[in-house]
Amino acid sequence: MFPPLPEENARRYCRQLYMALEQGVPASDIRLDHEFPVLQKQKRPCGSCGIFRGGMFGVLVCFDDSGSETVLKGFSGKYCGLWIVPGWVPPLFDVQKFDSVLAEHDADIHRLTELLRQEKDPDCLTGIKNHRLRLTRESLDSIYSLYHFHCMDGTVATFRELGLKKKPPTGTGDCCGPKLLDFALRNQLHPVSMAEFYYGPPAGERISGMFYPPCESRCSLVLPYMLGLEILYRDEYIVVINKPAGLLSVPGRGEENQDCAVLRLRRLFPECIVQPAVHRLDQDTSGLIVFGLTTEAHRNLSIQFQKGCVRKKYIALLDGRLEESRGKAFSRGQVEGRIELPFRLDPDNRPFQVYDEHAGRMGITLWKKLKEQRMRQGDGTVVIRTRVEFTPLTGRTHQLRLAASDMHGLGLPVVGDRLYGTREHGERLMLHATYLEFTHPLSGRRMEFRCGPEF
Repeated sequence: MFPPLPEENARRYCRQLYMALEQGVPASDIRLDHEFPVLQKQKRPCGSCGIFRGGMFGVLVCFDDSGSETVLKGFSGKYCGLWIVPGWVPPLFDVQKFDSVLAEHDADIHRLTELLRQEKDPDCLTGIKNHRLRLTRESLDSIYSLYHFHCMDGTVATFRELGLKKKPPTGTGDCCGPKLLDFALRNQLHPVSMAEFYYGPPAGERISGMFYPPCESRCSLVLPYMLGLEILYRDEYIVVINKPAGLLSVPGRGEENQDCAVLRLRRLFPECIVQPAVHRLDQDTSGLIVFGLTTEAHRNLSIQFQKGCVRKKYIALLDGRLEESRGKAFSRGQVEGRIELPFRLDPDNRPFQVYDEHAGRMGITLWKKLKEQRMRQGDGTVVIRTRVEFTPLTGRTHQLRLAASDMHGLGLPVVGDRLYGTREHGERLMLHATYLEFTHPLSGRRMEFRCGPEF
């Protein structure tokens, strides 16, 4: 996972924290606002309740409403067997409730584990395993219900509200990043810089004192939800995100349509320009968007889009088989091609676009068939979908949705298209911006980003 916030300022405090750990300063005595005395160096820090075996530490620099700086520090999981250490951010749950939930089935799970070591009968073993699995799942469900994630938009989410497709790994939410952000947002602090480092004996590829981004296995499941954006790249000039389906790229009309990628970006980076968007995706389309944080970067990126110097590719699921379509841009057996469609806005049915040979503006799209997929619907029926790759050579409104659905195109609407097809079983629009290539506005380096769809 790419570090979602600038790291430079937080790294300065992390080095100070590392020095304190190296000098053996007790965790509860560590302060990040004074110079530490040189103490006798210990092999590793220890606590009154256990031995420290290494772990991730992090710092989050924040500002309050008055502009005063606050520096928060945190550790992943437990420190020397403790969830709570004075001066460090706490976990995202009530520790007493957590211990109570663990204790509820703990003795039975240990007893069943011991029985598994002793039992020889295969049928009995299966019954014991199933019983232990059921108790373990019940414990995990109860533990997950204790977590509360404070988010940038002021809401508080549970694991269920995060919308995860499967149960998160054990320990999700216990890493430095989520703990630091949760404490800051719960206390109305604005986060501006965050960094994490490993301290302790070598662990796998991790080396003591080295900085590492938030982990992919756990943090990537919760940090984008807490921050409101999944950030794939960020520097002082540009930000690249993976926009979720259903989120506007820029503010719409009316108070109810103000939540958008730009608003969330400015909430995270308040010093960016008022209008950082240089292109956009439809609300129902997910995928890659680049923003310019400065006036110079925005102008440079805008010119690249205008001159056609930016390359984009999309993945779409079409409703049906190409061989059964009546689209004029497709011939039987064809697996790729070029679609040229003149179309314009239908003023009586906004934002609907219509084919118009005479008054329409040309939209040009390259397409490639990737594969056919058999998919089971919510009612149990099996349907055929065609996965295609679209490469737009122009940038017209609804260009790809028309290239798919219009009879002068492929003649098969994108699955979930509420304007040009049908939306059944609550399906989202199966259209995703999967590839983006442009030149960095300051360095001049050519940059490529890839991001696969959820579907």
